[in-house]
Amino acid sequence: MLDIVRNIPVQTMPLRSWNLSSVNDFFQEFDRLWNEVTTSLGSPVSVSAYPYDLYETGDSLVLEMAVPGLRKDDLEVRLEGNRLTIRGTYPEAQGSDERRYWSRGLPRGSFVQSLTLPASVEVDKIQATITDGLLRLTLPKVEQARVRKIAISAA
Repeated sequence: MLDIVRNIPVQTMPLRSWNLSSVNDFFQEFDRLWNEVTTSLGSPVSVSAYPYDLYETGDSLVLEMAVPGLRKDDLEVRLEGNRLTIRGTYPEAQGSDERRYWSRGLPRGSFVQSLTLPASVEVDKIQATITDGLLRLTLPKVEQARVRKIAISAA
C-alpha cells in the first residue's frame, strides 16, 4: 500500500546583518525578526503598539507617532545626545475589577519608546505638537548635518 504525503514547502529566511551596538538595538532587531517570522507564518503580528514614522526633509528630521487618546500632559519627550525617548501614560480602565474581558487591545498604563536619531539636531529649536492622536516632532538638523547643494564648475 502506498501512502500519500503532502509536501509543504519550507520558507527560508533571507540572510540578515545584525546591528547590535546597544541594548535598544538588540530589542529592535528582535522585534524585526519576530515580525518577519510571524508574517511568514501567515499571521502578521506587530510587536510595537506605538507605531511611528521618522523621515527627513532638507533641514529637519520629523517624527510622527500615533498616541490615540493622549493629551500633551500625558506625554514626556526627552533628547539625550542623539537618543530620543518618548514616555506616556494611558489611563487604566475604570471599574476593571468588575469586568471579565474577552479581548483586550486598548493600551493601558505607561510606555516608553526610544530611538536613535540618524543626525544631530538643534535642541533649542525642536517643535512638538499633538493633534488628533498624532504626536509630531520637528527636529531641525544642525548646520553640519544639513543637505547642501554643491556647485560644479567646468574646467
